[in-house]
Amino acid sequence: MRLLRWNIPLRLGRHFLGRQLTVTKGIVIAVFLSVASLLCLSFYVSSFNVHSVRHLPPQPTVKCTVSSDLLRNLHSRLASSSHSNYTASLRFQNKVLVMVETQYSLRGQDVIMLLEANHIDYKLELAGKSLPALTRAGKGKFGVIVFEKLDSYLMMDKWNRDLLDKYCRDYNVGIMAFTRTDTALVNENVHGFPLAMHTQLSLQNYRVNAQSDILRITRAREVARTLPGDDWTVFVPNHPTYRAISYANIHRTTDSDDLDDTAAEVTQDPTTRRASKEIEYIVAVQDLGLFDGVQRVFFGNDFKFWLHRILFLDSLSYLSHGKFSVPLQRFILIDVDDIFVGGQGLRLHVDDVQAMLTSQKKIRDTVKGFRFNIGYSGKYFHHGTPEEDRGDDALIANRAHFDWFPHMWRHLQPHKFDNVSLLETEMLMNYNFAQKFDIAVNSSYAVAPHHSGVYPVHEQLYEAWKRIWGVKVTSTEEYPHLRPARYRRGFIHRGIKVLPRQTCGLFTHTILLDHYPGGRERLDTSIRGGELFQTVINNPISVFMTHMSNYGNDRLALYTFESLLKFLQCWTNLQFQWLPPLQLAQVYFDMYPEEEDPVWGNPCNDKRHKEIWSESKNCERLPQFLVIGPQKTGTTALYTFLAMHPAVTSNFNSPTTFEEVQFFNGRNYYRGLDWYMNFFPGPVEGSPSPVLFEKSANYFDSEPAPYRAHVLLPHANLICILAHPAKRAYSWYQHMRFHTDKVALSYSFYDVISANEDAPKVLRELRHRCLNPGLYVQHLERWLTYYKPKQLLILDGDRLKSDPIAVMDKVQMFLRLEPYFDYSIRLKYNPKKGFYCQVLNEHHTKCLGRSKGRVYPPMNPKAEQYLQAYYKRYNIALSKLLSRLGQAVPGWLQDELRTVE
Repeated sequence: MRLLRWNIPLRLGRHFLGRQLTVTKGIVIAVFLSVASLLCLSFYVSSFNVHSVRHLPPQPTVKCTVSSDLLRNLHSRLASSSHSNYTASLRFQNKVLVMVETQYSLRGQDVIMLLEANHIDYKLELAGKSLPALTRAGKGKFGVIVFEKLDSYLMMDKWNRDLLDKYCRDYNVGIMAFTRTDTALVNENVHGFPLAMHTQLSLQNYRVNAQSDILRITRAREVARTLPGDDWTVFVPNHPTYRAISYANIHRTTDSDDLDDTAAEVTQDPTTRRASKEIEYIVAVQDLGLFDGVQRVFFGNDFKFWLHRILFLDSLSYLSHGKFSVPLQRFILIDVDDIFVGGQGLRLHVDDVQAMLTSQKKIRDTVKGFRFNIGYSGKYFHHGTPEEDRGDDALIANRAHFDWFPHMWRHLQPHKFDNVSLLETEMLMNYNFAQKFDIAVNSSYAVAPHHSGVYPVHEQLYEAWKRIWGVKVTSTEEYPHLRPARYRRGFIHRGIKVLPRQTCGLFTHTILLDHYPGGRERLDTSIRGGELFQTVINNPISVFMTHMSNYGNDRLALYTFESLLKFLQCWTNLQFQWLPPLQLAQVYFDMYPEEEDPVWGNPCNDKRHKEIWSESKNCERLPQFLVIGPQKTGTTALYTFLAMHPAVTSNFNSPTTFEEVQFFNGRNYYRGLDWYMNFFPGPVEGSPSPVLFEKSANYFDSEPAPYRAHVLLPHANLICILAHPAKRAYSWYQHMRFHTDKVALSYSFYDVISANEDAPKVLRELRHRCLNPGLYVQHLERWLTYYKPKQLLILDGDRLKSDPIAVMDKVQMFLRLEPYFDYSIRLKYNPKKGFYCQVLNEHHTKCLGRSKGRVYPPMNPKAEQYLQAYYKRYNIALSKLLSRLGQAVPGWLQDELRTVE
């Protein structure tokens, strides 16, 4: 038949071409070929246009029974449970101790990932070693102890085991452990406990005990029919201290009856019983502490079974008496990006819009007040087929039923606009589109296409957003990095709150369920306890990104979210609510106020960030080393000497802080990365790139500076100068007097440094500013928390003043500067000034400003004696630290230690 179809036009062609060609025949041939081409094209397009044949939307298959009485009584039951938080009477801190076999253990990493995702602090320790210090200042350091392997706890040496159990009893701290073994054991006694276990089992029909006090997030109404793996452990208790958290049946094998008989003989727990000729075995067990005073939870497997993740969070809450409880409230926001953006054949029809409205109503039964949040680029309105254009009209006609937020007019990436006026023009066109069709423009929320300009920050975007749209909230997946998702955080910049955005596996190209990457099974796994389910579990606020194409075609997004919310309702006690973005942002930062301050990373260290960063910006405008201080130790002299080197370039001067940028330590940090980079010259084509540096002496004793500097400049070298701390403090006091500080002028130096808690606040603040930078060892240890010792060079302030040529040779060697610069011909001692100055020519030198080298009255002996005693223990600790680091001990410190008795 196929050959016959193709032979017909061939025969007709021969019939006409075989005779004399006339005009009429030519026209007939042309018409015939045109019709044939159209038929072929129609067949071709229909074969590849997924929307030409409407797929039946898949229906959610998650089913469970949710009792209205259960939901009504949920809050009162949870409020009266043993999870109640009586923080005032708890004697331990907010940290979990995690004991792992190795730092790379997969199960231990799973525990850590779950703690990190839920913002729970922890300390990682290797099992088998001596225990870390468990107490500090009369309080316990840890609220729960987690062992990734039960045997690591059971087989501890007697000294450590007794110490740990006593700590748990004294501070009311619980223990969790997971068991999984490669050895098949039957009725094996758990070492030291009236508890037996069977191992290496294949289980089915997992059920949570509705009577368990552990349950908080977990709802015990359903049965998980299939369980992964054949390496499960079940427990058989022999003491009333044990209570079942969950049960399961064993897959029937030839040895199953013998195992069931053994269990029936030894068990004393009435909840482990025969049912329909099968025994329900305990898979997760709670130890009430009746046997030895310590409460515990043991799991018969790890996190490869999804339900154990939420039971772990419940156990963590219970054992910490609510201190590690995550909230039960969950806020859900679903963004529908690019509602008008898409090729013909992929866009929404009228019935798709109606389906969104119907689904929105269904979801509202679970998520209080829910509305889809629709993002638009007005340029693409009415760019589809006639049927799709009617879909656009249906969206506008139902605009009041949705929330709306703007993208760019042409869906262009904002970081490609270096001119803020062009950005504003683009936004204004979208604004006018919204007004034309009566779309609300006061949501205060906007999303940049492809997250461009939100992070890494494009300042022009923030400025244009505020001017045109009055934006106060946005969201991104990119802060601080796209992956891993558990690290995503929020921040506030230029008054705009940035919320972390989550993905649900539905992207622009994810159109049909049958074409979902990995197939329907993978999506259903994500929904039914997998990644998408855990995203909601671990994030009190979830801002999901979806796209228009997920709502047309077979309406994959509607299937996904209806199924997800139903499954969450089946298995959890979570309560869901929708809030508009502005209110949602307020809730988020009330919950996580520590995230308000941004942390600026280096975009060039992340391939994805570099792609959405302006081409006009360049990481070569970041310094390779920092002079970090402290003040009054010679940092300005070092800055001047470094700037003389032909291969080195300093930052541009600041109009307010002169040669110092003072970025990492104070309010300037909130001006953003662009502000900082503008202090450094860009690369010049055809010229070698200079070695850039900046000097800000108040970085040294700043609390946030080391972390902030390391996030942006992890490979930078650091130089600090240490001078006699007492002389440094006195010099700072005189500096304040010279600059007419009222407090310094009103009090003597001794009054300042000896001010006690009863002294006026301003006096205590000046004392702190004078003395704190001299606690050198404390500040160096803070910097060494983030930077490696080989990145740090410590200079002697006295020697920099007396022999700068030798010191600068040492600096050149440390920084590996080329070419070598001979400071001996460029520096000359000025007896009048009392220090070295820069040689300009044979007859002229250039010295530091008038404020440098100033001679002060001698320090009061009483003040000198006070400071010697004050800094004594810090100086001793400093000498030990410097020796450990292989750094030279300054001459002034050696002299000081000689006088120590």
